[in-house]
Parts: sequence; C-alpha cells; structure tokens
Amino acid sequence: MTSTLHESMTDANFDINSSFNHTDTIQTVIAGMDPDKTAVVNQTNNTWKFCYGTVEVLVNITGEDPRDTFTVFSTVLAYPVKDELALLKFLLEKNAAETFEARFAIQNDQVLVLASRSVEDLSAAEISRIITVVAAIADEYDEELHAKFGTAQPVAK
Repeated sequence: MTSTLHESMTDANFDINSSFNHTDTIQTVIAGMDPDKTAVVNQTNNTWKFCYGTVEVLVNITGEDPRDTFTVFSTVLAYPVKDELALLKFLLEKNAAETFEARFAIQNDQVLVLASRSVEDLSAAEISRIITVVAAIADEYDEELHAKFGTAQPVAK
C-alpha cells in the first residue's frame, strides 16, 4: 500500500511538472522588468513587447511542444551604418566574450541582440535569465553602437 501511495504521488508530481505554463512565467518575468507597464501582448498571447531602459525587447514562444522555440530579441542598430567592417569586428568580439547565452546578429538590415532555444526542459529560471540577459545587453550597447556606427536614422520600433 505504501508503494502504491508513493507511485501515485510521483505520478501526480510528474503531471504538475509537465503542465508548467511558460506563458504565465514569461508574463511574470516581464512584469518584474517593466515597472512602467509598457508591455504589449499580441492577440495570440505568444509574443510580448516591452521597453527596458532605452530599448524595446520582444519575447516570443511558438508553443509548448518540445520542438517549439522560445526567442528573445532587441534591435539595437539599423542600417545603413558607418564602417560596416569595424561594426562586424566589434560584434564578433562582443559575441566571443560578453554576451552570455545571447548573441549579436544581423537580420533585415538591423543589428539585434538575441537568444533562442527549444522549449524542451525550459525552466522558469532560464526564461528569466534569457530575458534579462538580452534586455541588459541591448540596453548596455545600443547607445554605444549608435554613437560609433549609426547614421542619423533612428532604430525602427
């Protein structure tokens, strides 16, 4: 009888853990980082946008299946840029030494800070860390990138 009770409790714990709600956790983390309540959630409830310091941060989760993806990114500079070769060298050096799980990338003529991973085994602590790392790095480097490599055109939001 003890064995059956233990097995039932283990099964119940497994069910609780497997129903971990990434969406609620993301909303809680963003609420803690967004004192001005700027966060916007899209109609599907899978994408959030909020301001952190001088940057806008986007958070997206494509679903709860292990093959789905959790992505956080922020645009820190828009093309055209001055001295693209120096910019690329700067970004690669920062990627090697200072971006933790995040990285600088270029997509659609925009320099981004981003981090992405599958949702399989994604924990609340990882969600918090990834959002914090991307937001902090983007906020730290956006003004420096604009000063060194930007033109008069502002980053599109």
